[in-house]
Amino acid sequence: MTALTIPARFNGPPGSANGGITCGLLAGFLDAPVVEVTLRRPPPLEVPMRVEDGRLYDGDELVADARPGVVDVAPPAPVTVAEAEAVASSYGGFVENPFPTCFVCGPDHPTGLHLFAGRVSENLVAAVWTPSEVNRVLVWAALDCPSGWATDIVGRPAVLGRMACRIDVLPVAGEQHVVVGWTRGEEGRKLLTGSALYDARGGLLAVAQQTWVAIS
Repeated sequence: MTALTIPARFNGPPGSANGGITCGLLAGFLDAPVVEVTLRRPPPLEVPMRVEDGRLYDGDELVADARPGVVDVAPPAPVTVAEAEAVASSYGGFVENPFPTCFVCGPDHPTGLHLFAGRVSENLVAAVWTPSEVNRVLVWAALDCPSGWATDIVGRPAVLGRMACRIDVLPVAGEQHVVVGWTRGEEGRKLLTGSALYDARGGLLAVAQQTWVAIS
């Protein structure tokens, strides 16, 4: 058994942890090239939880579980840094944001990643990311929210339900990268998406697929 506490700065919706951060932290307990994490309930902040056999518990409540998985989505062609910068002002979260203080995509988070994914095409969004620090958990986080913004998250708020991620190469601190997110379809309240991380030259560093769950 291992203890895990998620610091308050890594929030997603108010009062709970960002989904990508939670998934990345739990994935670190598995030795697998691809890990799939399913979120069962909102992960609490600043609360000691325990990890047992790839499962994250808050007391007796199952918060999330992880297992070896697959990522079988085909990433789109790279979006250049210039193209991502050109669409940044179209980020929907500047106008209306269901989670304005989210660590990854919230404009109101004081120390967040501030990934503002603007729309490149009908089903594709992109954001520039220049990480000040680099680790696998932050890659999971960076691949989380942009995929949600590829959907109509303003008109139909949703939270991350499941994410599988493959990280081939870590990004480089201080260098510009591009995160893209795209839609893959819908199954009732489930919104299927994908995301990918590229370096400034268009090299693919990581790819993920997600299932979001509409909350209204």
